[in-house]
Amino acid sequence: MQQVFNGISSGSIYALFAIGFTLVFGVLDRLNLAHSAVFTVAAYVGIEFVVTGGLPIWLAIVGVLVVGALLGLIIERVAFRPLAGRPDAHFAGLISSIALGGILLSLLQARFGPDTRRFPPDAFPPTAWEFGGARVTLIQVLILVIAFGLMVGLAALVQRSRLGRAMRAVAENPTAAKVLGINVNMVTSTTFAISSAFGAVAGVLLALNVNTAQPGMGFAIELKGLAVIIVGGMGSLLGSMVGGILLGLAEVFAVAYIGSSWRDVIAFGLLFAILLVRPEGMFGVKKVREV
Repeated sequence: MQQVFNGISSGSIYALFAIGFTLVFGVLDRLNLAHSAVFTVAAYVGIEFVVTGGLPIWLAIVGVLVVGALLGLIIERVAFRPLAGRPDAHFAGLISSIALGGILLSLLQARFGPDTRRFPPDAFPPTAWEFGGARVTLIQVLILVIAFGLMVGLAALVQRSRLGRAMRAVAENPTAAKVLGINVNMVTSTTFAISSAFGAVAGVLLALNVNTAQPGMGFAIELKGLAVIIVGGMGSLLGSMVGGILLGLAEVFAVAYIGSSWRDVIAFGLLFAILLVRPEGMFGVKKVREV
Protein backbone atom coordinates (compact mmCIF):
# COMPACT_ATOMS: atom_id res chain seq x y z
CA MET A 1 0.00 0.00 0.00
CA GLN A 2 2.87 2.38 0.78
CA GLN A 3 4.37 1.82 -2.67
CA VAL A 4 0.98 2.38 -4.29
CA PHE A 5 0.65 5.78 -2.62
CA ASN A 6 4.21 6.71 -3.54
CA GLY A 7 3.74 5.57 -7.14
CA ILE A 8 0.49 7.44 -7.64
CA SER A 9 2.04 10.58 -6.14
CA SER A 10 5.05 10.61 -8.48
CA GLY A 11 2.98 9.30 -11.39
CA SER A 12 0.51 12.17 -11.11
CA ILE A 13 3.43 14.60 -11.57
CA TYR A 14 4.52 12.69 -14.67
CA ALA A 15 0.93 12.81 -15.91
CA LEU A 16 0.70 16.59 -15.44
CA PHE A 17 3.93 17.07 -17.36
CA ALA A 18 2.89 14.67 -20.13
CA ILE A 19 -0.51 16.32 -20.53
CA GLY A 20 1.27 19.57 -21.36
CA PHE A 21 3.18 17.73 -24.08
CA THR A 22 0.17 15.95 -25.52
CA LEU A 23 -2.13 19.00 -25.45
CA VAL A 24 0.08 20.95 -27.86
CA PHE A 25 0.67 17.88 -30.00
CA GLY A 26 -2.96 16.80 -30.06
CA VAL A 27 -4.39 20.24 -30.89
CA LEU A 28 -1.61 21.81 -32.97
CA ASP A 29 0.38 18.80 -34.17
CA ARG A 30 3.54 20.39 -32.74
CA LEU A 31 6.09 18.95 -30.32
CA ASN A 32 7.29 21.61 -27.88
CA LEU A 33 10.69 20.55 -26.54
CA ALA A 34 11.01 23.73 -24.46
CA HIS A 35 8.45 22.13 -22.14
CA SER A 36 11.14 20.65 -19.91
CA ALA A 37 12.78 24.08 -19.53
CA VAL A 38 9.45 25.50 -18.30
CA PHE A 39 9.30 22.61 -15.81
CA THR A 40 12.75 23.51 -14.45
CA VAL A 41 12.20 27.27 -14.39
CA ALA A 42 8.94 26.79 -12.49
CA ALA A 43 10.66 24.81 -9.73
CA TYR A 44 13.15 27.62 -9.16
CA VAL A 45 10.49 30.32 -9.40
CA GLY A 46 8.31 28.51 -6.85
CA ILE A 47 11.20 28.32 -4.38
CA GLU A 48 12.00 32.00 -5.03
CA PHE A 49 8.38 32.98 -4.34
CA VAL A 50 8.55 31.25 -0.96
CA VAL A 51 12.13 32.12 0.08
CA THR A 52 12.41 35.71 -1.18
CA GLY A 53 8.79 36.72 -1.61
CA GLY A 54 7.61 35.12 1.62
CA LEU A 55 4.49 33.70 -0.05
CA PRO A 56 2.64 30.70 1.41
CA ILE A 57 3.10 27.58 -0.65
CA TRP A 58 -0.46 27.56 -2.05
CA LEU A 59 -0.08 31.13 -3.32
CA ALA A 60 3.36 30.29 -4.73
CA ILE A 61 1.79 27.44 -6.75
CA VAL A 62 -0.81 29.84 -8.16
CA GLY A 63 2.00 32.26 -9.05
CA VAL A 64 3.92 29.47 -10.78
CA LEU A 65 0.80 28.58 -12.77
CA VAL A 66 0.66 32.17 -14.08
CA VAL A 67 4.39 32.25 -14.82
CA GLY A 68 4.10 28.98 -16.73
CA ALA A 69 1.22 30.33 -18.83
CA LEU A 70 3.25 33.45 -19.68
CA LEU A 71 6.23 31.32 -20.68
CA GLY A 72 3.92 29.29 -22.91
CA LEU A 73 2.79 32.47 -24.68
CA ILE A 74 6.43 33.49 -25.18
CA ILE A 75 7.35 30.06 -26.56
CA GLU A 76 4.48 30.14 -29.03
CA ARG A 77 5.25 33.69 -30.21
CA VAL A 78 9.03 33.27 -30.44
CA ALA A 79 9.64 29.62 -31.35
CA PHE A 80 6.56 28.57 -33.33
CA ARG A 81 4.51 31.40 -34.82
CA PRO A 82 7.31 32.92 -36.97
CA LEU A 83 7.81 29.50 -38.59
CA ALA A 84 4.14 28.67 -39.16
CA GLY A 85 4.23 29.37 -42.91
CA ARG A 86 7.22 27.17 -43.67
CA PRO A 87 6.74 23.80 -45.39
CA ASP A 88 8.88 22.21 -42.67
CA ALA A 89 7.13 24.03 -39.81
CA HIS A 90 6.86 20.87 -37.70
CA PHE A 91 10.58 20.13 -37.72
CA ALA A 92 11.63 23.79 -37.64
CA GLY A 93 9.42 24.47 -34.63
CA LEU A 94 10.86 21.47 -32.81
CA ILE A 95 14.43 22.71 -33.34
CA SER A 96 13.43 26.28 -32.46
CA SER A 97 11.83 25.11 -29.21
CA ILE A 98 15.03 23.25 -28.26
CA ALA A 99 16.99 26.46 -28.81
CA LEU A 100 14.56 28.56 -26.77
CA GLY A 101 14.57 25.99 -24.00
CA GLY A 102 18.36 26.21 -23.89
CA ILE A 103 18.15 30.00 -23.63
CA LEU A 104 15.70 29.75 -20.72
CA LEU A 105 17.97 27.34 -18.85
CA SER A 106 21.00 29.57 -19.48
CA LEU A 107 19.14 32.58 -18.10
CA LEU A 108 18.04 30.50 -15.13
CA GLN A 109 21.61 29.43 -14.39
CA ALA A 110 22.85 33.02 -14.79
CA ARG A 111 20.32 34.13 -12.18
CA PHE A 112 20.57 31.31 -9.63
CA GLY A 113 23.85 29.59 -10.45
CA PRO A 114 24.43 25.82 -10.73
CA ASP A 115 23.74 25.00 -7.08
CA THR A 116 20.77 22.98 -5.85
CA ARG A 117 17.98 25.05 -4.29
CA ARG A 118 15.44 23.93 -1.71
CA PHE A 119 12.30 25.13 0.00
CA PRO A 120 12.82 26.32 3.60
CA PRO A 121 12.13 23.66 6.26
CA ASP A 122 8.97 25.42 7.46
CA ALA A 123 7.52 25.96 3.98
CA PHE A 124 5.14 23.04 4.41
CA PRO A 125 3.88 21.32 7.57
CA PRO A 126 5.21 17.75 8.05
CA THR A 127 1.71 16.37 8.69
CA ALA A 128 1.19 12.68 7.94
CA TRP A 129 -1.48 10.01 8.45
CA GLU A 130 -1.44 6.23 8.75
CA PHE A 131 -3.75 4.54 6.27
CA GLY A 132 -3.90 0.81 5.63
CA GLY A 133 -0.40 0.34 7.01
CA ALA A 134 1.00 3.12 4.84
CA ARG A 135 2.20 6.59 5.79
CA VAL A 136 0.61 9.32 3.68
CA THR A 137 2.05 12.83 3.97
CA LEU A 138 0.21 16.08 3.50
CA ILE A 139 2.52 16.91 0.58
CA GLN A 140 1.43 13.73 -1.20
CA VAL A 141 -2.22 14.59 -0.63
CA LEU A 142 -1.65 18.10 -1.95
CA ILE A 143 0.07 16.74 -5.06
CA LEU A 144 -2.79 14.33 -5.74
CA VAL A 145 -5.50 16.96 -5.21
CA ILE A 146 -3.80 19.56 -7.43
CA ALA A 147 -2.80 17.11 -10.15
CA PHE A 148 -6.14 15.34 -10.46
CA GLY A 149 -8.04 18.59 -10.05
CA LEU A 150 -6.16 20.16 -12.95
CA MET A 151 -6.49 17.06 -15.11
CA VAL A 152 -10.25 16.77 -14.55
CA GLY A 153 -10.64 20.51 -15.09
CA LEU A 154 -8.78 20.35 -18.40
CA ALA A 155 -10.84 17.38 -19.57
CA ALA A 156 -14.02 19.32 -18.79
CA LEU A 157 -12.65 22.41 -20.56
CA VAL A 158 -11.82 20.48 -23.72
CA GLN A 159 -15.07 18.54 -23.83
CA ARG A 160 -17.67 21.06 -22.67
CA SER A 161 -16.49 24.64 -23.14
CA ARG A 162 -16.56 26.92 -26.16
CA LEU A 163 -12.77 27.11 -26.06
CA GLY A 164 -12.59 23.32 -25.97
CA ARG A 165 -14.79 23.06 -29.06
CA ALA A 166 -12.54 25.57 -30.81
CA MET A 167 -9.49 23.51 -29.83
CA ARG A 168 -11.04 20.36 -31.25
CA ALA A 169 -11.95 22.18 -34.44
CA VAL A 170 -8.40 23.47 -34.89
CA ALA A 171 -7.05 19.99 -34.17
CA GLU A 172 -9.31 18.55 -36.87
CA ASN A 173 -8.65 21.16 -39.58
CA PRO A 174 -7.13 24.61 -38.90
CA THR A 175 -8.17 25.96 -42.30
CA ALA A 176 -11.80 24.91 -41.90
CA ALA A 177 -11.78 26.29 -38.34
CA LYS A 178 -10.62 29.67 -39.64
CA VAL A 179 -13.37 29.65 -42.28
CA LEU A 180 -15.91 29.04 -39.51
CA GLY A 181 -14.74 32.19 -37.75
CA ILE A 182 -12.51 30.63 -35.11
CA ASN A 183 -9.51 32.75 -34.14
CA VAL A 184 -6.84 30.13 -34.76
CA ASN A 185 -4.01 32.29 -33.41
CA MET A 186 -5.89 32.84 -30.17
CA VAL A 187 -6.60 29.12 -29.79
CA THR A 188 -2.95 28.34 -30.53
CA SER A 189 -1.67 30.82 -27.93
CA THR A 190 -4.16 29.60 -25.33
CA THR A 191 -3.19 25.98 -25.94
CA PHE A 192 0.49 26.79 -25.39
CA ALA A 193 -0.36 28.79 -22.26
CA ILE A 194 -2.39 25.93 -20.72
CA SER A 195 0.24 23.38 -21.71
CA SER A 196 3.10 25.31 -20.11
CA ALA A 197 1.01 26.10 -17.03
CA PHE A 198 0.57 22.35 -16.47
CA GLY A 199 4.30 21.75 -16.97
CA ALA A 200 5.11 24.56 -14.54
CA VAL A 201 2.85 23.17 -11.81
CA ALA A 202 4.41 19.73 -12.33
CA GLY A 203 7.84 21.30 -11.82
CA VAL A 204 7.03 23.03 -8.56
CA LEU A 205 5.19 19.95 -7.23
CA LEU A 206 8.20 17.74 -7.93
CA ALA A 207 10.50 20.27 -6.24
CA LEU A 208 8.12 20.35 -3.28
CA ASN A 209 7.93 16.55 -3.12
CA VAL A 210 11.71 15.95 -3.10
CA ASN A 211 12.64 19.44 -1.83
CA THR A 212 15.26 19.81 -4.57
CA ALA A 213 15.57 21.95 -7.68
CA GLN A 214 18.51 21.51 -10.07
CA PRO A 215 19.23 23.00 -13.52
CA GLY A 216 19.14 19.56 -15.16
CA MET A 217 15.96 18.28 -13.51
CA GLY A 218 13.90 18.71 -16.68
CA PHE A 219 15.98 16.44 -18.91
CA ALA A 220 15.04 13.16 -17.23
CA ILE A 221 11.35 13.96 -17.01
CA GLU A 222 11.31 15.07 -20.64
CA LEU A 223 12.17 11.53 -21.75
CA LYS A 224 9.55 10.13 -19.39
CA GLY A 225 6.96 12.60 -20.66
CA LEU A 226 7.63 11.59 -24.28
CA ALA A 227 7.40 7.92 -23.32
CA VAL A 228 4.11 8.51 -21.51
CA ILE A 229 2.40 10.31 -24.40
CA ILE A 230 3.54 7.64 -26.87
CA VAL A 231 2.38 4.76 -24.69
CA GLY A 232 -0.85 6.52 -23.71
CA GLY A 233 -1.61 7.39 -27.32
CA MET A 234 -0.41 10.51 -29.10
CA GLY A 235 -2.86 13.33 -28.44
CA SER A 236 -4.87 11.45 -25.80
CA LEU A 237 -5.35 13.32 -22.51
CA LEU A 238 -6.70 10.20 -20.80
CA GLY A 239 -3.75 8.22 -22.14
CA SER A 240 -1.31 10.72 -20.63
CA MET A 241 -3.04 10.50 -17.25
CA VAL A 242 -3.04 6.70 -17.17
CA GLY A 243 0.44 6.41 -18.69
CA GLY A 244 1.92 8.80 -16.13
CA ILE A 245 0.41 6.89 -13.19
CA LEU A 246 1.55 3.59 -14.68
CA LEU A 247 5.11 4.86 -15.07
CA GLY A 248 5.17 6.15 -11.49
CA LEU A 249 3.93 2.83 -10.09
CA ALA A 250 6.42 0.85 -12.20
CA GLU A 251 9.33 2.97 -10.95
CA VAL A 252 8.36 2.76 -7.30
CA PHE A 253 7.80 -1.01 -7.30
CA ALA A 254 11.05 -1.58 -9.21
CA VAL A 255 13.01 0.38 -6.59
CA ALA A 256 11.24 -1.33 -3.68
CA TYR A 257 11.51 -4.93 -4.83
CA ILE A 258 14.40 -5.12 -7.30
CA GLY A 259 16.77 -2.19 -6.80
CA SER A 260 17.16 1.47 -7.68
CA SER A 261 19.52 0.70 -10.58
CA TRP A 262 16.69 -1.24 -12.26
CA ARG A 263 14.13 1.55 -11.96
CA ASP A 264 14.35 2.87 -15.52
CA VAL A 265 14.91 -0.61 -16.98
CA ILE A 266 11.69 -1.97 -15.50
CA ALA A 267 9.63 1.18 -16.08
CA PHE A 268 10.60 1.75 -19.70
CA GLY A 269 10.63 -1.99 -20.38
CA LEU A 270 7.00 -2.15 -19.28
CA LEU A 271 6.10 0.77 -21.51
CA PHE A 272 7.95 -0.86 -24.40
CA ALA A 273 6.01 -4.08 -23.85
CA ILE A 274 2.73 -2.18 -24.02
CA LEU A 275 3.76 -0.71 -27.38
CA LEU A 276 4.57 -4.19 -28.69
CA VAL A 277 1.03 -5.31 -27.86
CA ARG A 278 -0.67 -2.06 -28.88
CA PRO A 279 1.58 0.07 -31.15
CA GLU A 280 -0.86 3.00 -31.27
CA GLY A 281 -0.78 3.33 -27.48
CA MET A 282 -3.31 2.41 -24.82
CA PHE A 283 -5.86 5.04 -25.84
CA GLY A 284 -4.61 5.83 -29.33
CA VAL A 285 -6.56 5.26 -32.52
CA LYS A 286 -5.26 3.22 -35.41
CA LYS A 287 -4.76 5.26 -38.55
CA VAL A 288 -5.83 3.83 -41.84
CA ARG A 289 -3.43 4.48 -44.66
CA GLU A 290 -5.03 6.34 -47.52
CA VAL A 291 -4.28 4.98 -51.00
